[in-house]
Amino acid sequence: MTLTTAPVLESQNLILRGPEKEDAEKVIAFLLDEDRSRGFGSSPDRSDAWRWFSTNVGHWHWHGYGYFMIETKLGEVAGMSGIWNPEGWPEPELGWAVFDKFEGKSIAFEAACRARRWAYEVLQFKTLTSGIIPGNERSINLAKRMGAYFERSYTNLFMGEDMLFRHPKPHELDR
Repeated sequence: MTLTTAPVLESQNLILRGPEKEDAEKVIAFLLDEDRSRGFGSSPDRSDAWRWFSTNVGHWHWHGYGYFMIETKLGEVAGMSGIWNPEGWPEPELGWAVFDKFEGKSIAFEAACRARRWAYEVLQFKTLTSGIIPGNERSINLAKRMGAYFERSYTNLFMGEDMLFRHPKPHELDR
């Protein structure tokens, strides 16, 4: 059972859905792996990772959006993607993360494109950004593949130095 009012979105190979209690362990394991989750909210402490998962649930209730769980059509939970805008963020951010063994399969790209389309079409966002820590070449390349461009650097209260990539506006996307 979902913990939020998140819709279920489909793309060619994926289902994006709200977080469920059963997802907590996968998210916590991801956040405890500093190498994999650096720049996403990694934590050396299980209780902090649990709080991040719970914050995402609350984020959905507060904003009406948050991180979807990415599920393959085979039922495997592969990661997260969605819109994030906690207190202290410069503006709504499109983010993504894939779990171990799911990288390099275009899952993050497909999920982030679907989440962005939902934000533009349903939430009526006029623009989105992605905050990426310097050196995260995979995410930088993904943002560029989605048509985003580097706009500026800024200090993220939680991550330190961050690079802000601006996504194309809704009317600039290929339909």
